[in-house]
Amino acid sequence: MGDKMAKILLIEPDYKNKYPPLGLMKISTYHKQQGDEVVFYKGKNKDLRDEKWDRIYIATLFTFYWKKTIDTIKFYLNSVENSSNIFVGGVMATVLYDKLIEEEDIKGIKIFKGLLDKPNMLNPNDNLIVDTLTPDYSIIEHNETQKYKYPVDDAYIAYATKGCVNKCEFCVVPTLEPKYKDYISIKEQVGKIKEKYGEKRDLLLLDNNVLASNELERIIQDIIDLGYGVDDNFFRYEKNGRKISRRKYVDFNQGVDARLINEENIRLLSKIAIKPLRVAFDHAEDSYVSIYSKAVRLAANHGIKNLSNFLLFNFKDTPQDLYKRIKINIELNEEFEADDKTNGAKIFSFPMRYSPPKGSHSMDRKFIGKHWEPKYIRTIQCILAATHGVVGPKRSFFEKAYGTSMDEFNKLLLMPEDYIIYRGSHKDSGDTDEWWNSFEKLEDKSRILPTILSNNLKKIDLNQFSEDEKAVMIHYVPSK
Repeated sequence: MGDKMAKILLIEPDYKNKYPPLGLMKISTYHKQQGDEVVFYKGKNKDLRDEKWDRIYIATLFTFYWKKTIDTIKFYLNSVENSSNIFVGGVMATVLYDKLIEEEDIKGIKIFKGLLDKPNMLNPNDNLIVDTLTPDYSIIEHNETQKYKYPVDDAYIAYATKGCVNKCEFCVVPTLEPKYKDYISIKEQVGKIKEKYGEKRDLLLLDNNVLASNELERIIQDIIDLGYGVDDNFFRYEKNGRKISRRKYVDFNQGVDARLINEENIRLLSKIAIKPLRVAFDHAEDSYVSIYSKAVRLAANHGIKNLSNFLLFNFKDTPQDLYKRIKINIELNEEFEADDKTNGAKIFSFPMRYSPPKGSHSMDRKFIGKHWEPKYIRTIQCILAATHGVVGPKRSFFEKAYGTSMDEFNKLLLMPEDYIIYRGSHKDSGDTDEWWNSFEKLEDKSRILPTILSNNLKKIDLNQFSEDEKAVMIHYVPSK
């Protein structure tokens, strides 16, 4: 930037996210090394907007945050002398690079595609590779100015590998990190963070496919050497004069590939204090179910008690596939509970809606998969809202939320929204039975089903239906 100290503003749009913006944290380190003044803020701030900045960096995340991100860029557009002094990067900027370039209201901004993994990307002739710098943890400290508190703020955030050997069509990793790197020193990363920002409790690894690494044994040994072995993982500190000791854990946040799990690598993973072990369960085909089930059984038999997975839905699956996968996890939990060798291992499931990374619906959450309908999506959303997005290990929890059988689940998919939310409560008052009796009694459902499945139910004109059809559709009239 030159000899003069520059004023740098780092911005993350005000979407809710669990993990701090690692890219901005590294950019902060870069500019502080140049002697620049750096300010970080999450969201829009009128006082910051009214100042003049030499550069503003704006992070992006998921593509469906398009509108919020564009609004944030526009909000700060006049806070620099020239729009070319606004730098935008991250997931959305990479995946929707061409769309951002075409956006008329933000013409002239600098957009980064991919990682800052080459010299001279922020300034010519400085030869620094921003992606390799130690992240600046000071900018995310929760205080009066920075009111947003990241749920994960007491962890070393690092990578043991980069990229992925798979090219799954629903995943953006091949675009973000196209080359697989099978070893990066965690010890070096943690050492630098600890030296500058003090000791952190947990170890959060953002690897996309650590099991594909030929250096897995070396990575596991690094983790053990850092104090995250399964038998020696206590975080000790003093608070108000009291000595406190708490467990600390390793989290491969992006999950591991069930297809790559075997006796050897599970034995290695069982040596570290991993919580949870996230195992992908993306498909319901019998062959994949067999692979997945074998993988989690191996983990449980090797003493890994905390298991978790995201269940991708609304992709090429059917709603019934989602139910099947959740039920399989329930059955595995029951198997573990009855088996002394698994030491009480439990699987927690997190259904996750698929949104395409590219295409017309990548900028919103309106994509509907081939086998899905808007009403089916809304049903799952209602259930997830009630269960806080998680499916626990108990059958009673699962059956109360998703139904005791596939038939009951199929009924839920069509059930009026209020009846899903208030099932079993005093607000139901038998209305559900009345709706279902009327629905089943109706022989020809061809006139009502398109309206129900569209979930476009806010302004239903009941006069377009026969009396028998009205008896069903009146239950979909939104309550005031």
